[in-house]
Amino acid sequence: MFAILILPVYILANYYVCMWFMKWLDTICNGRLKIGPRIPINIVYWSLCMGMYIAALIPEGNIRRVFHIVGTYWYGVVIYIILTIAILDLIRVIIRKRKKIPKSETTITRKQFIALGTVVVLVLSGIAIGGGIQARTIYDNSYEIDVDKKCNGVDSLNVVLVADMHMGYSVGVSQIKDMVDKINANHPDVVVLAGDIFDNNYDALEDPEELIRLYKSIDSKYGVYSVYGNHDVSEMIIAGFTFTSDEKPVADPRMDDFLERAGVKNLRDEYVLVNNSFYIYGRPDAQKEGKGIDGRKSPEEVTKGLDKNLPIFVIDHQPRQLQELADAGVDVDFSGHTHDGQIFPLNLTSKLIWENSKGVLKKDNMYNITTSGVGFYGPGVRVGTNAEVVNVKINFK
Repeated sequence: MFAILILPVYILANYYVCMWFMKWLDTICNGRLKIGPRIPINIVYWSLCMGMYIAALIPEGNIRRVFHIVGTYWYGVVIYIILTIAILDLIRVIIRKRKKIPKSETTITRKQFIALGTVVVLVLSGIAIGGGIQARTIYDNSYEIDVDKKCNGVDSLNVVLVADMHMGYSVGVSQIKDMVDKINANHPDVVVLAGDIFDNNYDALEDPEELIRLYKSIDSKYGVYSVYGNHDVSEMIIAGFTFTSDEKPVADPRMDDFLERAGVKNLRDEYVLVNNSFYIYGRPDAQKEGKGIDGRKSPEEVTKGLDKNLPIFVIDHQPRQLQELADAGVDVDFSGHTHDGQIFPLNLTSKLIWENSKGVLKKDNMYNITTSGVGFYGPGVRVGTNAEVVNVKINFK
């Protein structure tokens, strides 16, 4: 619903950007930019900025996919355009006030205005292109930690952590193939998918059969384990904002079937004892527990009945209750969700919101490892953050 509430503000902000862009073009043309070229420029601009909303009104298909991809990409870019123009406009107002320049006069010359506009366009184009490439480039990351327990004949484990694939309109076969190739290159003993595997809409998947084949090709000694995140439910979504309803949001049954056919063990407030050596416990999402779960188990209930002499690993989509999990005897907690803020400056505020926005955090004898994710949601760019596959080497003492 929030996506609809901000629509008037979004339209006004884009009108403000379009106004200054047309003024810059008109200045370049020495005041002779006629109605003929203005019309197609406006059509292109408003098709870009309204693409997400247009897509929501179009039936499933390639046209909807194109509008969604273009719209979310523009949404990420226009954030920086609005901020830049607003800052420059504020500076213009301050200069006019301090120097007491009459309204009939301009604060800068025509040549200065054209030059400034050109610099802004070039810089923002660089951010747009770089941010789009960065969102679709997956990096390798690795950590090494020590767990002071025996693991029944296992000296160390290579656990590969990925999260936030957000498979749908924007993240498709090519990005998932890159992810799988990087997972296999790390020769994993265990692979952990820490939620937000899907992006709310199963019908948005580019090629479900090929995606299933890719997940099945993951070569993991002890298997692939997953939990659902807050986006692994069937809900309408625009610009990263979901539309709530009176009904409890649950996963599309086809999502469950996808994971089963892909050879992924999806854990729903339950554990598995792997090779009689270590536990993996999968927690439901803190916000959207999913079908058949009304209030997930507490950290104390998670470890109750488990042999705490063996390593206990927890998969929890959101890095929450870290101290409580540590107190309950968990050894490693694997998380995602944060995207490390995804775009600047949210990557700075994310560190204020989350105790561990990305990386390794030790809480007493427990490690929380949070990944910035493979895919993206909302704005179709990454600025100041990386998409990643994380290899965690766990040494046992």
